[in-house]
Amino acid sequence: MLRVHFSDNRQAPIWLTDERFSIGQDSRNDLVLDDAQIAAFHAEVRQDHGYYYLTDYGSQTGTFVNDERIGARYQLRANDRVRLGALELVLLDPAQARPRIETAPRWFLQVIKGEHQGKKFHVHGSMTFGRSVKCELSFSDPELSRRHCEFFLKDDVLEVKDLASANGVLVNQQKVSTAVLQPGDQVKMGSVSLLVIGPKVTVAPVEDEDATQFVRAIDLPKPLTSKPAVPRAASLNPLRAVAQAKAAETPVEPLGAKQHGLSSTALVLLVLLLVGVAAALAAKALL
Repeated sequence: MLRVHFSDNRQAPIWLTDERFSIGQDSRNDLVLDDAQIAAFHAEVRQDHGYYYLTDYGSQTGTFVNDERIGARYQLRANDRVRLGALELVLLDPAQARPRIETAPRWFLQVIKGEHQGKKFHVHGSMTFGRSVKCELSFSDPELSRRHCEFFLKDDVLEVKDLASANGVLVNQQKVSTAVLQPGDQVKMGSVSLLVIGPKVTVAPVEDEDATQFVRAIDLPKPLTSKPAVPRAASLNPLRAVAQAKAAETPVEPLGAKQHGLSSTALVLLVLLLVGVAAALAAKALL
């Protein structure tokens, strides 16, 4: 038995137990959805011998299964994704291994000017925009390139990339090659303008690899406030400076002591002289 899950978690899951399960805006439907893009009686799911078949009631906006528009009696299987207007439903079989249910906020692009004005596109994965019928977002505007740009989700953040188009991509009137989009941004390609609808996101700033980086240098010692005085002569003649340094280290004998030493020597010589004279006189007297 299949169970219907809402991708935006607007309400609890619903079991497909009845033989007939109708979807639309009218209150008589089994699943009532208040959405301008959903018809009063939009589609129904019928159960036949254990199989489920989805039929579109000829709605203007259509019914899509895995991004493919379907008509009558399309067989549903577990893990199919059904889209009606802006609403996305996921069919799960609890008896099988449960796939990961995306709970990330949803992104939309609404045409506010140009072809398909007023139409809202649900962004999922990667979607190309251009004139080619192979683009997920195909417009016939002659100012567009065949593959003009690409919208893609990266970590639940919506980005746009110019695919080398002739007329470029403008985000809020600024030409870009690639840009991260925020809710309320307006993207213009040719004569088509799109309004970005989605959750507010915070993107960490990317460090510029080419930016100049300043690194703190080592701390140098502070210069001396004063320098020791150097005699001019010493600065001119290093040998004289060494001699003066040695002379300063030699102890100087006091002048008084030197004079005292010279006086004692003279006195001794005088005494010896007198003794010699006396001896000579004595010897002469004896003769």
